[in-house]
Amino acid sequence: MSDRAVLHVKGRVLAGPEDVRDELWVVGGRVSYDRPAGARDIRTVEGWTLPGLVDAHCHVGLGPHGPVEQDVAEKQALTDREAGTLLIRDAGSPSDTRWIDDREDLPKIIRAGRHIARTRRYMRGYAHEIEPEDLVAYVAREATRGDGWVKLVGDWIDRDLGDLAPSWPREAVEAAIAEAHRLGARVTAHCFAENSLQDLVEAGIDCIEHATGLTDDLIPLFASRGVAIVPTLVNIATFPQLADGGQDKFPRWSAHMRRLHERRYDTVRNAYDAGIPVYVGTDAGGHLAHGLVAGEVAELVTAGIPPVEALSATTWGARKWLGRPGLEEGAPADLVVYESDPRADVRVLETPRRVVVNGHVVG
Repeated sequence: MSDRAVLHVKGRVLAGPEDVRDELWVVGGRVSYDRPAGARDIRTVEGWTLPGLVDAHCHVGLGPHGPVEQDVAEKQALTDREAGTLLIRDAGSPSDTRWIDDREDLPKIIRAGRHIARTRRYMRGYAHEIEPEDLVAYVAREATRGDGWVKLVGDWIDRDLGDLAPSWPREAVEAAIAEAHRLGARVTAHCFAENSLQDLVEAGIDCIEHATGLTDDLIPLFASRGVAIVPTLVNIATFPQLADGGQDKFPRWSAHMRRLHERRYDTVRNAYDAGIPVYVGTDAGGHLAHGLVAGEVAELVTAGIPPVEALSATTWGARKWLGRPGLEEGAPADLVVYESDPRADVRVLETPRRVVVNGHVVG
C-alpha cells in the first residue's frame, strides 16, 4: 500500500468493550471514522478488528544468557508482531532496543530499564546485581533510562535457606519506590513467593509480576491499593519442570514451586473477583518463546476470567493502564483483524487475518 493509500477496515470494529462499529478508515497511518473525501487508492480489509494486542511482560533483546544481538532482538519483535502484539511493556532487558523506536513496522515498546536484583539472587547476565544500600541509586538510574517503569526482582531462591525469600529489606524498597515516583516512574517487581508481597505493596509498588504467592489474606491489601498483577500463566506452566530440575539440590524450593503452580488458577480468579486489575503478559524472552499472547489470554479464561475481560486485559484495558491509545480517532493505526468474533472464542487470537502497524499492512 502506497504512502497516500487509504485502508478501509470493514466488518466489526471492537473499539471498546461496548464500542462496536461497522468500519474505520486509515488515513496517513492514523485511525479515522470519517470516510476521507476524494480517496481513490483504497485497500479493503474485512473481519473482526481489535486494537493491537498488548504483552505487558515481555523481554525484547533478552536471551537465555543475557543480552542478544540486534538481529535476534528484531526476530523476537517480529514474532510478537506476527502474533498480533503491537504494544509491549518490556519488563526488564539488558539490551539497548531504542533503535526499534525508529522502525514503523515493529511493535511499540514501553521499557522498564534493566532488572535490578540482589547480588547472586537472579539469573546471571540479566540484571544489575546490587546490595540494598545501592537500591535507590539504581532505581533512579533505570527510571531515567526507561519509559516510565522500573523493574525490581522482589524475591528469588536463597541458597542458604533453600527456598524463595524476599530480596530487599522493607526500608530499602520504601525509599526506592518513593524515588521512582518522584521521578515520575512506576515500579513493578518479579515475585513468586508469598512473603515478599506485603512489604512491596505497603511500600507503594504499582504492579506485581507473576504474583503466584498472592493469598486470600493479601488480596484485600492489593485491591485497596489498586496494585495490578500480570500473572504470566504461560510461564507459570513451566514451574513443574523447574521444580524437577531443582529437586535434588533444593527440595524445599521445588515443593514450594509445585504448590504455587497447583493453585495458579485459583490465585488469578480470586484476584480478579476481588477487583484487582489483571493484565496479559507472557514473560517472553530469556527462556520462553515470543508470540505467546493468545495462549496467555486463553489461560486467563481458563482461570475463570470472562472472555471480554480477558480481551480487555490485552487490548482496551491494558492500553489505558499503560497510557497508550487504542482505536480512538486520530490514534496510530495499530490493529489486528480476525476471521470471527474473539469475544465468542478467544482462541481466534491464535490466527490473525491481518496485522496493521502504523497504518501499514504487515501481515
